[in-house]
Amino acid sequence: MAELSGKIILITGASRGIGAVAFEQAIAAGADVILHYGKSHDQAARLAEAAGPERCLALSADLARPDEIMRLWDDALAWKGRIDVLVNNAATYEHADVDWDLDAWRAAWARTLQINLQAPADLCRAAIRHYRSRAGGIIVNVTSRGAYRGELAEYSHYSASKGALGSLTRTIARAFAKDGVLAYCVAPGWTATEMAIQGAPPEVLAAAKSDIPLGELTPPEDVAEVITFLSSGRARHATGNTIDVTGGSYMR
Repeated sequence: MAELSGKIILITGASRGIGAVAFEQAIAAGADVILHYGKSHDQAARLAEAAGPERCLALSADLARPDEIMRLWDDALAWKGRIDVLVNNAATYEHADVDWDLDAWRAAWARTLQINLQAPADLCRAAIRHYRSRAGGIIVNVTSRGAYRGELAEYSHYSASKGALGSLTRTIARAFAKDGVLAYCVAPGWTATEMAIQGAPPEVLAAAKSDIPLGELTPPEDVAEVITFLSSGRARHATGNTIDVTGGSYMR
């Protein structure tokens, strides 16, 4: 596991799924972590209690509300006076059908773009401004296999939001490398999180597994390992790149 001792990391969506495993790995690697969560208070409280108050600060914020995003950043920054790594992991994966009423379609797109793109963009902006004042820092944005190979039609807004986040990451890497800002994408495929397994019908899970050459959904630990490594700063010249963690179901 990568060494993160002395680093202060903000991870969004860290109470469940990939984010929770990334949080646990960061703590195990020596980091102090701001654990952001939305509504999963009990899960967040358990993780924070296990880590201890010196190592973890749990903060709730609804990323669908623009006014809460900078409050999240300001409260996170105030905890120990700096942030070394920002991990934008939080996202929504909602259905939107082309045959829906136009207002409902637009509402689903607006919510998805706000949570999956605008909120990470606002946090990236805050991180860049902070990093420029202290000789650099790291941004890890979690995108998706769907950003690059496409998604099912009813999740077109999700793939569009994640594709845009990937483009933003590459722009940050090119534009702010001179300021010591490193930016990466991690792009998971179907991942064996509780939400994915419990929320999908058996036939959907079977089809997902058959589409993955390794024959199984990706363990969240595999995705978190990549996030942890990139957070270490040991891959400076990989800045701007996307690391696919898909079990071979998408390769570029």
